[in-house]
Amino acid sequence: MTKTEAEYRQVIERCKSLFLKKNQDYGTAWRILRLPSITDQIFIKAQRIRTLQETGVSKVGEGIEPEFVGIINYCVMALIQLAFQNNPTDEPPRMDIPTAELEQLYDAQVGRVMELLFAKNHDYGEAWRDMRVSSMTDIVLMKLLRTKQIEDNQGATLISEGVDANYMDMINYAVFCLIKLTTKV
Repeated sequence: MTKTEAEYRQVIERCKSLFLKKNQDYGTAWRILRLPSITDQIFIKAQRIRTLQETGVSKVGEGIEPEFVGIINYCVMALIQLAFQNNPTDEPPRMDIPTAELEQLYDAQVGRVMELLFAKNHDYGEAWRDMRVSSMTDIVLMKLLRTKQIEDNQGATLISEGVDANYMDMINYAVFCLIKLTTKV
């Protein structure tokens, strides 16, 4: 296992643990959200990160790291929602998902995202390690604006990837940020 893979898995385990604990508290109430609502939740978190980076002041006491965790988990929720939307046997949509199944769904989506990470990380030579967390925050915000535009166009694109690719990229950038913030790379 490479250093990047070990760090990545550690961040994902932290996120997944919180995701499953919140599932114990709230269940899968998030299943009621349409994709644009999830996108807006991610936007709120990314915008808060940028505000904290610019001002250095948090009036609610939580810092940047929990917001990156939230971005990751909301993006996983979005990918799970997309998977259900593309599954015609989920009619009407199931609101309650047992924890064991939810954990499998989480792992399946993260597995797809990790495959993308390793392919891109190979091609880009771990360029993210030399990037600023603030720059990666801006990239997440840009990907959110792209996602919102695609959603506003009812998913139609001419040559661009769909919303799933943007959610996957946002997860990877948020993981990179957490690695940099927690390991002081």
